[in-house]
Amino acid sequence: MTVIALTGARIFDGKRLRDGEAVLIDGTRIAGIVATGDVPADAEQRAVEGLIAPGFVDVQVNGGGGVLFNDARTVEGIAAIGAAHRRYGTTGFLPTLITDSFEATTEAMAAAEAALAEGVPGLLGIHLEGPFLNPERKGAHQASFMRPVEEADIALMTGLTRGRTLVTLAPEMVSTQTIARLASAGVLVSAGHTAASYETIRAARAAGLTAFTHLYNAMPPLTGREPGPVGAALDDFDAWCGLIVDLVHVSAPSLRVAINARGWERMMLITDAMSSVGSELGQFKLHGRTVTRERGRLTMEDGTLAGSDLDMATAVRNTVEALGLPLEIALRMASRTPAEFLGLDDEIGQIAPGFRADLVLLDAALTVQQTWINGSDA
Repeated sequence: MTVIALTGARIFDGKRLRDGEAVLIDGTRIAGIVATGDVPADAEQRAVEGLIAPGFVDVQVNGGGGVLFNDARTVEGIAAIGAAHRRYGTTGFLPTLITDSFEATTEAMAAAEAALAEGVPGLLGIHLEGPFLNPERKGAHQASFMRPVEEADIALMTGLTRGRTLVTLAPEMVSTQTIARLASAGVLVSAGHTAASYETIRAARAAGLTAFTHLYNAMPPLTGREPGPVGAALDDFDAWCGLIVDLVHVSAPSLRVAINARGWERMMLITDAMSSVGSELGQFKLHGRTVTRERGRLTMEDGTLAGSDLDMATAVRNTVEALGLPLEIALRMASRTPAEFLGLDDEIGQIAPGFRADLVLLDAALTVQQTWINGSDA
């Protein structure tokens, strides 16, 4: 197989920006980064302009391209969502099921298993956001589906034979023993839609909870006497935090406060995207309730935010332009950091020998020009 050399672009390798070099792709993998003058004579050179970076990794994708995972719990539905987000630089994603019935969750898990077996481009596993949440912090989730964990649920959540399973739950609604069982089985457990006390969060962390889903959102605010989930997250330098940087869910100053308090190293960009992303939809349904799209905001009739209209490329731009972070950090928060969270940082999130050739090409405005997944730009 002929080695492909991408030449002419600046390169962010996951750690630093590099100039005057070329990315070598050998089949599905990165063969290396070499000086332009050292490109092998037998390589197929392809000139590109802009910035080559590791492809974005999004661990919370509810939908895209007019498709909502809750409504399309199939291989085809997952593939359509992945294709929609690939246009915005996402080369790795977790389709996310919003709180639903046991039957719907079973179908979603089966679809993810089948899609992984078929090699749907970019698919890394599944994210189950609920149903083990606190109804008081339900957001756009339907409280009637929320319930205690049962043995059948544990078997379902731990049943994926490939890829990663991420489960968002409210620690005050789930025992530490159950959290420990999930974590020991390899499930990534994250706190979300929760009103847990600082102490409850700490106990859950000790049991195996590792992350916080969309920090600030569907959580009580940090106060002087009640730090709650937000305080627990900002006081814990080892936990991972997802941030929705659409400037709708959380203001720029609040995002900067969180990053300044904790550092950026374990802060990862997520979209929480709904079916509107990559489509012309003005409205859609979520469990029979109308969601309206207007000026980058998705709301139900009562004004409750219902996911986001955000893509990863926009999240990166906002992180640079509105939060003032260096481009290298924004790119890392969109790629290497979520890869580390998923335990896939030896496979994706960097441009280095042996890594998957999952890449994004950006122009000066950080608009996506091209993507590669496993070396394919199809």
